[in-house]
Amino acid sequence: MACVATRGHPALRPPHGWHRDRRSLAYRVHVDMVLGYLTALGVSTAAGLNAYLPLLLVGLLSRFTDLVHLSSPWDRLENPWVLAAIGVVGVLDFVGDKVPPIDHALHVIGLGVAPVAGGVAALAAAGAVHVDPGIAALVGVVAALATHAGRTAARPVSTVATGGLANPVLSLAEDGTSGVLTVLAFAAPVLAFLVVVLIAVALIWGVRRWRALGQRLDRAIAGRSRERVEPPPEA
Repeated sequence: MACVATRGHPALRPPHGWHRDRRSLAYRVHVDMVLGYLTALGVSTAAGLNAYLPLLLVGLLSRFTDLVHLSSPWDRLENPWVLAAIGVVGVLDFVGDKVPPIDHALHVIGLGVAPVAGGVAALAAAGAVHVDPGIAALVGVVAALATHAGRTAARPVSTVATGGLANPVLSLAEDGTSGVLTVLAFAAPVLAFLVVVLIAVALIWGVRRWRALGQRLDRAIAGRSRERVEPPPEA
């Protein structure tokens, strides 16, 4: 399990002078626990947007910075060969996700890949305090799967509305958001949580748009079918 060095969000720190008070210790423990779960939620949501980038960034941050300190077995993410393998697969996914209809095929595959990546990322990232690994893994799997399922359902809106022309831009935005969210999950967990909420709102909006578009297409097809079946009026 990872050990993530964090001092907590400033807004949640106890008032000055509480350092020797028992309530201060209890406060600190509860705050760190909340931040630990927010870190798991943030990095696993990022894995739902891009399954490989968060794992790559966690390994790089642990290897080259003091923001993340991974312990066994998650310190294997720091291994250069592991980083290289994740990077190669990540590049292939990055390129393929910009090309319709390859992106849709990758999204279907991602329904199995994203939850695994989210669970691993959550377990590797949520060791700042005594966070239950079972809960962390559950948060990671559910958050990554829900996020990826949402983007999988929302992407067809772009494909139908723009003929796939906007898909590369949308994919690039997802990649950028995934990277930023991964870093925020460690550096500012509360801010990362706010980003997660915004992502959830955006995905829900996209899914609703897709459903509305599908209903309009069904009505249009049904209308054309009736026009073909109905005989022309007699002169």
